[in-house]
Amino acid sequence: MGSYIPSSPQEQQEMLRAAGFSGFDALYADLPPQLRLAPGALDLPAGLSELEMRAQMERLAGQNTVFPHLFRGAGAYRHYIPAIVQSVVGKEEFVTAYTPYQAEISQGILQSIFEYQTMICELTGMEASNASVYDGATAAAEALAMCKERGRTVALVSAAAQPQVRSVLAAYCFGSGMELRLIPEREGRTDLDALAGLLGSSVACVYLQQPNFYGCLEDCARAAELAHGAGAKLILGCNPISLALLKSPGEYGADVAVGEGQPLGLPLAFGGPYLGFMATTKALMRRLPGRIVGQTADADGKRAYVLTLQAREQHIRREKASSNICSNQALCAMTAAAYLSAMGAEGLTRVAQHCMANARLLEAALAGAGYSRKHAGPYFHEFVTTCPVPAAQALRALEAQGYLGGLPVGENELLWCATELNTPEEIETLAAILKEVGKA
Repeated sequence: MGSYIPSSPQEQQEMLRAAGFSGFDALYADLPPQLRLAPGALDLPAGLSELEMRAQMERLAGQNTVFPHLFRGAGAYRHYIPAIVQSVVGKEEFVTAYTPYQAEISQGILQSIFEYQTMICELTGMEASNASVYDGATAAAEALAMCKERGRTVALVSAAAQPQVRSVLAAYCFGSGMELRLIPEREGRTDLDALAGLLGSSVACVYLQQPNFYGCLEDCARAAELAHGAGAKLILGCNPISLALLKSPGEYGADVAVGEGQPLGLPLAFGGPYLGFMATTKALMRRLPGRIVGQTADADGKRAYVLTLQAREQHIRREKASSNICSNQALCAMTAAAYLSAMGAEGLTRVAQHCMANARLLEAALAGAGYSRKHAGPYFHEFVTTCPVPAAQALRALEAQGYLGGLPVGENELLWCATELNTPEEIETLAAILKEVGKA
């Protein structure tokens, strides 16, 4: 951002005069007085020099607790990010780019989004993708709205899905007039027998996560068979890293694939900004919310890119829109595309394999410390254990040594996660700390 220079007071006055205003008061004259602040009302402190500001920010940052050893996931994951990713997306022309409505001057941004969409389709096994939405929970909520039809306004959501996602789904369903019903969870997985009993002519869609919140793998093939047999759509929430090894949503027969794209090159960053990816079949692609970039040819027959399938009015006429998503996470989507390009299919597979291998090492080490896995069956890189001592006590002991342990998910239960960045030495040390806690 080195070349960005804000307008000077003189330039601001020139712009006001050119627009026909004598000053800022005249510009905002139509606003009610109670909505305007009097000069000085904010009582802002005096400005700081660059050196003073840097010191102040460092003091504030020093109040954060930064854990060098992470064994927690639950929807946001620490992965290695190749240096080239930030080198590409940190360019000023990308950082400052606005939404590419004017295709003739936005070909670079449009192409990057098109490449992102293509990669998401390849990863999910679906036929069409949008230019991303705010985050994974928003993507899931928008997918529910995509499936709503006349007479079908019920969404069945797995109780084994991430709680934060379920909360967002409930909020969106309330606003859109859909009814959300939970599918019970049994032994860490969606109770598909219960799902069969809940399906009916009023059900629009079924939402499952693969892997689910507890890290367990679901029987998605049977879920698809049950949903489609009742005329409903299947929405699968996915961890994108896991798709390098697991069957894709398309292979399971899902109608919509959604998920949180943070693992694809985005740092944890205090919870954002992230991106939600969405992909679907040709039958539903005209219902995709947000923006979609398509490839075409210009008047000279050369390859070109445009926003396609939706009019801009979809996003600005709220009362007529099927979705009120008015933006995309273009910079985050470009980050995901840069990460996938840098890693390639082989690299992404190796990341997923290392995640699974380290998770098995972690499971064995925890078992040796008395922390046994709660749910049987296959899992990707997260799992729940029961604790031989109070979970809070174990977590405090780990935190004192710079380790962020599993997420509390029940009475004396922790949800653990391992990625390719967790080393065998870290895992051994974590288990040793927990053994000492058990002796105390």
